[in-house]
Amino acid sequence: MKKEMPLTLELEPGTYHWCTCGNTKKEPFCDGSHKGTGKVPHMFKIILKRKYQICNCHLTRNPPFCDGICRHMKEERG
Repeated sequence: MKKEMPLTLELEPGTYHWCTCGNTKKEPFCDGSHKGTGKVPHMFKIILKRKYQICNCHLTRNPPFCDGICRHMKEERG
């Protein structure tokens, strides 16, 4: 199954934990699967209810939000 990149999600105001280990079953959010990996989830807060593009390739320089880096890398590879 192909991963959707980025994930477009409508988020309610609140605190979220973005998965950084890639093992979660609740993508893109942490489900505790990182235990023992040495990685920790990235906490972020949403203030406005709206749609957000959440990174799903884990290469973003602006976690958890997509910065388009995976598209640029794909274009460079041809």
